[in-house]
Amino acid sequence: MESLKEKTARGLFWGGMNNLVMQFIGAIFGFAMARLLDNADYGMMAGIVVFTTIATELKDSGFKTALTNESHPEDGDYNAVFWFNLLMGIGLYVILFFLAPLLGDYYKNEAVVPLARYAFLGVVITAFSTSQSAWLFKNLRTKQLAKASMTATLLSCVIGITMALLRCNYWSLVTQNLAYVFFNTLLLWHYSPWRPSMSWDFEPVRRMFGFSWKVMATTIATQINNNVINVLSMRHFGKINAGNYYQANQWDSKAYSLVQGMVSMVAQPVLVDLREDSGRQLAALRKLMRFTAFIAFPLLLGLRLVGYEFIVLAIGEKWLACVPFLQILCLSGCVMPLCTLLSNMVLSKGRSDLYLWATLGLCLSQIGLMTVLWPHGLTVMAEAYVVLSVVWLFVWYCLVSRLTGYRLLDFLKDTVPFALAAFGVMLLTGWMTRPVTALWLLLPVRVIVAAMLYYVVMRLAGAKILKESLTYLKVKK
Repeated sequence: MESLKEKTARGLFWGGMNNLVMQFIGAIFGFAMARLLDNADYGMMAGIVVFTTIATELKDSGFKTALTNESHPEDGDYNAVFWFNLLMGIGLYVILFFLAPLLGDYYKNEAVVPLARYAFLGVVITAFSTSQSAWLFKNLRTKQLAKASMTATLLSCVIGITMALLRCNYWSLVTQNLAYVFFNTLLLWHYSPWRPSMSWDFEPVRRMFGFSWKVMATTIATQINNNVINVLSMRHFGKINAGNYYQANQWDSKAYSLVQGMVSMVAQPVLVDLREDSGRQLAALRKLMRFTAFIAFPLLLGLRLVGYEFIVLAIGEKWLACVPFLQILCLSGCVMPLCTLLSNMVLSKGRSDLYLWATLGLCLSQIGLMTVLWPHGLTVMAEAYVVLSVVWLFVWYCLVSRLTGYRLLDFLKDTVPFALAAFGVMLLTGWMTRPVTALWLLLPVRVIVAAMLYYVVMRLAGAKILKESLTYLKVKK
């Protein structure tokens, strides 16, 4: 039988493959979409995305996480969650349909109303897949989850680019998102052997709700936190400025999601399985922390280094205004996967209450800070967002330390060396590549030089995580 270590390694491999392919496909089509669409089109998307996400989380009610956190969830548990989510999804859509005009009033733009009503259809579509996704996730079927995501990403991107070519403007972006959730839902049904029955016993929902509502509230708070600048920029700075910030945030998110998604596919199930052995659980967390830091810091700091060349060559000079935002946001992107990993550890201990209050505290701090700072401009808001994100990394650490005994010195050993190495490598790379002036040459030269230098630094430092990653890749080959 496959050991937990082997399952974790396989999960990381397929999680990485999934996110790499998804982000690669998304990037290629994202380049084309950004060239075909205007800044204002992305601004319209920025104005509604947070409300769609919040509605989806209300519908899910945290039950996917609750099912994963169950030691041995039964068929009745999955069935109760399926029917609950479906009823919630339909009910929420009806409510949101009639509340959409309020968004038009808030943004002083009536075009938002039909766009929002169209986008909210995703709430109903995803209601059909929560239990299937939870079953695959709980059983570490990362390969199947990866295949579903990759295929759905490819198909939805094709639809989005086709609509952009037909000059459908911001409708292209919303349709692309809807197409993704539609195809992903179909494929999750294909890969998951679990099927709902006509049983209407909601007792498992009531039993899990004490845990799940905290996860739901936390996820909603997280989405508000991630999108509060988008909402305020659309209202106070107009569609074009909102579009520039949204574009920068999108590329930063693609980069850190590459790491975050890879680790998230295995973190909670693995940490839950080791819950009865606190020593092994902490050891697993520390190894995941080192792996995450090993990848996240060079990736995000590298993107910051080549931000100007990347934006100009990939999506054109009309997006130059988003470069400063991208370079600022990459600093917070470095710590996002680490925060996610630490929060998964809190959840694995069954402390959804701490998970809720920590995230809610971040959300309220973010809203308060941005409400005060918006008169000073988008740049100041972005800088404040970075500072708050770094501060909250240590908030999550303090919670994990209290639950597991994770020492501060160990936490710093697991993360800081990779941050310093990546920072030093990017400074050296920037200095070494100064003579190169052609942008089309500067971008690949900086990427290659930075990758080689980072590899050399890790080899000289004797980084175990590098050796283990290379060994696993050789075995897979």
